[in-house]
Amino acid sequence: MSGVLGTMRRSLLSCTSIVQGGFAILAGTVPAHAAGNGAIDTTLAILGSLSRPEITGLALSVSVLCFSVVSAILLMRTRLRAEAMEAQLRADNQSLQHESDRLRALLFAEPQVLIAWSAGDERPDITGDIALLMPQGQAAAAQRVLAFGTWLLPEQALAMDHAVDALRERGESFLLTMSASNGRAIEAIGRAVGGQAIVRIRELSGVRLELAEMTQRHLHLIEETDALRAFAAEIPYPLWARRANGTLRYANAAYARAAEAANSSDAVEHGIELLDSEDRAAMRRTLAEGKPYRARLPVAIGGERRIFDIFACNVADGSVGMAVDCSETVAFKDALTRMADAHRRMLDQLSSGVAVFDADKRLAFYNDSYRRLWDLDRAFLDSSPSDSSVLEKLRAERKISEQPDFRAWKARLHEAYRAIEPAKETWYLPDGRAVSIVTTPNPEGGVTYLFDDVTESLKLQRQHDGLLRVQRETLDNLSEAVAVFGGNGRAQLFNPPFAQLWKLSTEALRQQPHIETIEQWCRPLFEDAATWQTIRAAITGIDSRAALQTRIERKDGSVLDCTTMPLPDGATMLAFQDVTDSVNVERALRERNDALEAADQMKVDFVHHVSYELRSPLTTIIGFAHFLSDPATGPMTVKQSEYLNYITTSTNALLAIINNILDLATINAGAMTLDLGPVDLRKTVEEATAGLQDRLVHDNIRLVIDIDPSVAGFIADERRIVQIFYNLLANAIGFSPTNGTVRLSAWRANGLICCAVADAGPGIPDDVRDKVFDWFESRANGSRHRGAGLGLSLVRSFVELHGGRVRVDSVVGEGTTVTCEFPADQTAHRSAAE
Repeated sequence: MSGVLGTMRRSLLSCTSIVQGGFAILAGTVPAHAAGNGAIDTTLAILGSLSRPEITGLALSVSVLCFSVVSAILLMRTRLRAEAMEAQLRADNQSLQHESDRLRALLFAEPQVLIAWSAGDERPDITGDIALLMPQGQAAAAQRVLAFGTWLLPEQALAMDHAVDALRERGESFLLTMSASNGRAIEAIGRAVGGQAIVRIRELSGVRLELAEMTQRHLHLIEETDALRAFAAEIPYPLWARRANGTLRYANAAYARAAEAANSSDAVEHGIELLDSEDRAAMRRTLAEGKPYRARLPVAIGGERRIFDIFACNVADGSVGMAVDCSETVAFKDALTRMADAHRRMLDQLSSGVAVFDADKRLAFYNDSYRRLWDLDRAFLDSSPSDSSVLEKLRAERKISEQPDFRAWKARLHEAYRAIEPAKETWYLPDGRAVSIVTTPNPEGGVTYLFDDVTESLKLQRQHDGLLRVQRETLDNLSEAVAVFGGNGRAQLFNPPFAQLWKLSTEALRQQPHIETIEQWCRPLFEDAATWQTIRAAITGIDSRAALQTRIERKDGSVLDCTTMPLPDGATMLAFQDVTDSVNVERALRERNDALEAADQMKVDFVHHVSYELRSPLTTIIGFAHFLSDPATGPMTVKQSEYLNYITTSTNALLAIINNILDLATINAGAMTLDLGPVDLRKTVEEATAGLQDRLVHDNIRLVIDIDPSVAGFIADERRIVQIFYNLLANAIGFSPTNGTVRLSAWRANGLICCAVADAGPGIPDDVRDKVFDWFESRANGSRHRGAGLGLSLVRSFVELHGGRVRVDSVVGEGTTVTCEFPADQTAHRSAAE
């Protein structure tokens, strides 16, 4: 390795010498041919003496040397070109600098400020005359120009901020004309140039200022024109413009609709008119005189009559007009006029005096009651006098009371013109009347006076107060416990017995407690919740206000009758009456009555039972008596026949009595039914009198029968009618004097069949008349035939069973008349009974 290195070193030295020789040749110090020959020889000699590795090292060295030489040559050539280019660039830079200075001088020939933002750079480059925008003390702070609010008005500063942001973010250009705070008119232009956002701010003056102002005015006019056109197009009122010759130049959509045109263009193109020819002629005449035209005209739109307020005026090259639909206003005004007239008519009908004074304190309206109240002249009132004049006149005529300080009194009265709420007072007039006056401020100004003659009202109030005192004294002196509750359920009045009966505090009741509170206080004596609920509902109820009556038994053994009575004013009176003694007596009487009724029932049951028990053997006796009287059984002596007749007569009478008792018992038990059918009244009377002929003959009594033809027949139970007539006639015959007259009459009246039996006997005393229909009530009282006292009882029972009634009319010493009334239509009576 060391050998190779040595060989390389020698080769390099040889090459160095060759190079030096070459340089020498190049330099001209050695002859070329000599140098070349010697070098070649030397080189060849050296190459020949070298080994293969040394030749390789030498080649490598020669290559490196050649590269170095070539690089040096290229470097020299490049440096020469760079120096030439640098000289050219210096010359170009100097030329550009001269051009930049010339352009800068040209750019800043007038005062202006340039603000430039490079792409991605937040800090701008600001150049120019800062004093143009900033105050003198802040001219050195260039970055303060970006604080637009320091030298612009707030609205303009905000617009400048938005414009700069749009320029920097989206490259949107702008042109703004503004006024600085120092009063200068400036123009701001924003452009995006070569990746930079540049804002140029300069002062406007001269022609540019005038142009800017004209441009601004032009923009404002365009905005106003657009706004006016949009307003005219959307306004709901017809709007039009005419040329000087009267033809339409413009019409809005409302005009087209009102004129029934397809659209605005159609209305203008075809000259469709909204108004009639006469109205248009009147408008042209008025406009020709240089005056604005105003009128309220009817216009037919879609077959409907509408009212429009028309206004038109002259403009530079024609006229403009507008129509406002006031149909609703006119209708409302008419309705308001009618309502005002009706209001006035209504006020004229009032008994209260009404006077309305306007904001100027002059009489605007009065009704007839007001004039009559003060007896004022109509001409005076129609002259719209002032409020003070009216008061002065009333004072002069002594129609109002004299005041110690009339001026102060009048000023106090006139405070109503500045008041908010109505005021009320009472005037006592010299003629003894009392007048209530209400002053009500009007919303539109002025005052409305309302006068009412309250003389009678005050008199009635005094009477009412007197009645209340009398009522209170009356309540306080009643033995019953009474309390009056208002519509709210609170106690308004009470008397001492009420507090004493329920052991309540008088002071607590004066606090007007509610009925529920009083209920809690009374529960220790009576705690039935259901009864208290009923009483509370009767006092506080609204829908059903009915009187309530109930009886309560308290724990102390007392019995009270409770009564609630609704009063006309919505109040309710609650009254308690201690009926303990009466109840005890009533209970004793009821117990006695129950015992008497039980005894009476026992008597009826006994009689009924005995009647049944007697009827069987009596029937046997009657049967054998008839059997003995039959000739087939054999002859009897005269005495036996007489005795047998006595037996037959007595048994028949006893059987009749038993049958009557059984009939009454059956009716009393509700088990008897009627066998209804047509009844011949004359035949029935004949059957009834058949068994009484011997008595009529024996006592020489005349029977007079008077039956109206209209009642010859009616529907009834014939058998019971015979019994009725039999008992009535038997009773009349028994009480009639010898050679007397008994009258039986029948007639129809008011849907009733009336039958009456009259006698001329001694009559029935008043103390006995109510008992003649009771069982077994038999009184001689001049009668020749004393019966069992069942006849009239049976009569009443049978008549009432038919749905009729019995009436007894008797005068002592003159006779008795028993009248029976039967319904003519028994079918209707039966249906009603069922």
